[in-house]
Amino acid sequence: MNISDKIKHDAAMAAWDYIGKNPEANIPKVLDKVEKLDSNGTLSVHINSIRKSFADPENGMRKLALSLFEDIDPAQLRALYEGLAVNSMLTSAATRAKVREENDCNVPWAILMDLTSACNLKCTGCWAAEYGHSLNLTLEELDNIIEQAEALGTYVFLYSGGEPLVRKKDIITLCERHPEAFFTSFTNGTLIDEDFCKEIARVKNFVPAISVEGFEEDTDFRRGKGTFAATQRAMELLRKYKLLFGISCCYTRKNAEFIGSEEYIDAMINWGAKFCWLFTYMPIGKDAVPELMATAEQRKYMYYQIRNFRKTKPLFTMDFWNDGEYVGGCIAGGKCYIHINAGGDIEPCAFMHYSDANIRTDTLLQSYKNPLFQQYRVNQPFNKNLLRPCPVLDNPGRLTVMVEKSGAKSTDIMAPEAASEYCGKCVDAAKAWAPVAAELWHASGKDAPAEDKR
Repeated sequence: MNISDKIKHDAAMAAWDYIGKNPEANIPKVLDKVEKLDSNGTLSVHINSIRKSFADPENGMRKLALSLFEDIDPAQLRALYEGLAVNSMLTSAATRAKVREENDCNVPWAILMDLTSACNLKCTGCWAAEYGHSLNLTLEELDNIIEQAEALGTYVFLYSGGEPLVRKKDIITLCERHPEAFFTSFTNGTLIDEDFCKEIARVKNFVPAISVEGFEEDTDFRRGKGTFAATQRAMELLRKYKLLFGISCCYTRKNAEFIGSEEYIDAMINWGAKFCWLFTYMPIGKDAVPELMATAEQRKYMYYQIRNFRKTKPLFTMDFWNDGEYVGGCIAGGKCYIHINAGGDIEPCAFMHYSDANIRTDTLLQSYKNPLFQQYRVNQPFNKNLLRPCPVLDNPGRLTVMVEKSGAKSTDIMAPEAASEYCGKCVDAAKAWAPVAAELWHASGKDAPAEDKR
């Protein structure tokens, strides 16, 4: 860390310590100071948004912010702020920008890694239940990936699988080796026990996101009897140790109205979750069921529900398709994140199983400069209407062109699938969503773009 970054780091941490003394009174005061330092106005939109939230006692984001100081261990909250906000945004932004400029490539803010294909459950419709324990990234490989990433300015790491927590010991080891980074994991939650909570409390820089898509009957039907009770026990333990956690949900044609209901949002809040990641079903692989894809009306329903609840509920939510307008469209291909599967293949997205690089033969930087990620770089955004961000679900055919031009290969471990096959399953859904997305885009005050046929 150079002197300039050290000054930024220390100032940001001092501001945090000041806020912690009286969050309700001091957050607005810190905003005033930041606004005076923001001479070019780059933060004005964010500052005004936060200030507006704090002016309304009933605002959901205000309630959420204050609840963090009440419900989460102060030492963990400070460490997470340092890793997620200060190290990954404030002090490393210049490093990522420099690497981008010098190498003419994307450099991600976060990396999603599949630690293993192994899982302790046998959920209906999940490939991991059938494929078993065949693929793993070793501890040394994971450590090397993180070291490479930090050198390029990336400090946020997400784990998936399989079930990542079958590697609990390695997860804690990586937290110890990289205390300046922020780690989180998508998990079924059943392996979270008291000893693991104690370890999280000790290292402080790990946050689980527990996959729950219903109550006991629906959860146990898909994942096995007793699974819902196990997730509830996990959340009880996380609350006991005052540890931050969230929920991960996939909405489909069968459950969208439930996932987006006030009943379920309130349930997550009552469980103690502080955030929820929302994904829509994608028809990946030969055994996919396109009929499970959410309809255009259901996606519109989720669009309005989530935006309305952000104003009133103390839960941070992110819908990774409907929130494209906030992040400039598709975030994959290194623009904001990449995916590394359990076989080491470096992919643009967890929902795009194509690659022209592997961590065992290529460095991260080389993979960013390789043809597939370069195709993402020159083609993003994939549509002028940022409510149609995805090169498959919203703009089928765009992925096919990029894969063919780059020479990337399918990495699907069960049955390799051509990009054209994958995209073909989304044509009808994209056609139905296009006029709805145009309506929403226009209603939000944006100029209604002409149809983008690139």
